[in-house]
Amino acid sequence: MLIKNGMIHDMVQREPYKADLLIEDGKIKAIGTDLPEEGEVFDAAGLDVYPGFIDAHSHLGLDGYGIGFEGADYNEMNDICTPQLRAIDSYNPLDPSVKHAALGGVTTVATGQGSSNAIGGTWIAVKTTGCCVDDAIIKDPVAMKGALGENPKRCYRDKGNSARMSTAAVVRNMMFKAKEYLAKKEAAGDDLSKMPAFDFKCEAMIPVLKKEIPLKMHAHQANDILTAIRLAKEFDVNLTLEHVTEGHLIADKLAETDYMMAVGPSLTHASKFELQNKSWTTPGILAAKGCHVSIITDAPVIPQQYLPLCASLAVKAGMDEFEALKAITINPAEHIGVADRVGSLEVGKDADIVVYEGSPLENSSTIRLVLIDGNIIN
Repeated sequence: MLIKNGMIHDMVQREPYKADLLIEDGKIKAIGTDLPEEGEVFDAAGLDVYPGFIDAHSHLGLDGYGIGFEGADYNEMNDICTPQLRAIDSYNPLDPSVKHAALGGVTTVATGQGSSNAIGGTWIAVKTTGCCVDDAIIKDPVAMKGALGENPKRCYRDKGNSARMSTAAVVRNMMFKAKEYLAKKEAAGDDLSKMPAFDFKCEAMIPVLKKEIPLKMHAHQANDILTAIRLAKEFDVNLTLEHVTEGHLIADKLAETDYMMAVGPSLTHASKFELQNKSWTTPGILAAKGCHVSIITDAPVIPQQYLPLCASLAVKAGMDEFEALKAITINPAEHIGVADRVGSLEVGKDADIVVYEGSPLENSSTIRLVLIDGNIIN
């Protein structure tokens, strides 16, 4: 397929440019002018061409559309610490919300469970297409999900966890146990008689301790954000910060770190105490300080297809337009470790493309074409 005469927003260069884009075998084969008209031709004259949008923090496909408990698989409510759980075992690519996302230009999401678990298990990155999770997967695992703040307190207050320090202690306990378990495994070497008894939870934590995947830590309130950082440093593990809705209150402190931050959801009522300071100014303030910012929906808290709307509202609150577009394309791709395939329009990357009449930062704009892996979504 050839997309001709479009204004290319490649998310590498700040300024867009007019060019053609050639797609072959689901990949971007060439970007330039006077490219051969191979296969189907889409004339994008007067239109704007973007990489598919990406959400670094969603529960898409795990929290079902239009249904209650029967379709909700995003929290395990019987155990506060469940690192052995895998999002791939609950994700439903046939849930209607997945198609809604794709038609809205959101072509990749990191999705999973664990908003209420101190440690909740591993997340996946998927394309918003197909009927089989194994085919939709880009990366598994993306990260080990964790949560601080009010969710674990609320959900487990009758099961021995009613304070922030209790939740942090659950994380520490799991990390200490896993660290000891790994040391015993390494000391045993090939001698099976010296191996520790198999522990599913500890086994699941080994990729975190080895820095193969980060902790993906839910933290809204400023003190929770700093606790997440404290825990990551204490055990020398990689970390991404999730929600960060009070990040603007400690922006200078966060600017001293290199942690990637997924900010939101901001288009909601302050439904709990820790959200009382959330603001659309947060992503812009953090980005202006040099922080690595992604804007998120936390779908279905905000329906997944409204990710570009969230970026537009951040711009309205003062965020630089290019930074806002990066926050729903290349930044989340880097945040979830899939930037080698998606997040920008570059030769060799997946042909995940959204063609707009207007800008995604303008609510009156219209999507004219969505491609995932070079296939038209309709």
